[in-house]
Amino acid sequence: MLKLTVVGRVNDGLPISQGPIYDEDDDYAIFKQHAEFLLHEISMAALPPSATTIILPDHSFNYMVKNGVCLITLCDALYPTKLAFHYLQDLQKEFDKVDLNLVKRITKPYSFIKFDSIIRNIRRQYMDTRTQANLSKLMANHKQELHVHTEEMSQVVEWRRRSDILERMMKAHKSASLVWGSKTLEVIAVKWTPITIISIVAFILLWSSFKQ
Repeated sequence: MLKLTVVGRVNDGLPISQGPIYDEDDDYAIFKQHAEFLLHEISMAALPPSATTIILPDHSFNYMVKNGVCLITLCDALYPTKLAFHYLQDLQKEFDKVDLNLVKRITKPYSFIKFDSIIRNIRRQYMDTRTQANLSKLMANHKQELHVHTEEMSQVVEWRRRSDILERMMKAHKSASLVWGSKTLEVIAVKWTPITIISIVAFILLWSSFKQ
């Protein structure tokens, strides 16, 4: 079953449209956050822009990117991946009719409500995998099948965790470099270096006098 659909801009990761809610519970909220996380990772070029399946326990996210727009759908584990991408391709064909300048002007998440109804209508056609139309799509032997990349959700999360740690380390190093190379440090050095030298020389002279 198709449980969730999110459409977003790739350049900034903004979700602009979503499909109907299958079951609004705690799991739905979590899955929606997962979809937004994946959209963010795609916008950061941390995930491939080609057709990809992200595997979760009992579910999978499928997404495709075209013309700066990413379409993501969540399916249960029994839903055919091939049919999920047919669904995304049909959505993409409809989105190709949308004025891209309008899409660029969107500033609020999920505010492209006009496309929500289109998602609802196309999704309805793919809910039952046993219809003749869907069975034909599953059985069709296309000469150019869509190549689908596969990743584990746990691996994607781990990549982001490591990337965040590395980014924090780089920022900390840069901050330290700025301090040691700052004008403030130069002023401190000019003020205290002579005093430090005098103190050391005085200590050496005092120590020598005691030895004599």
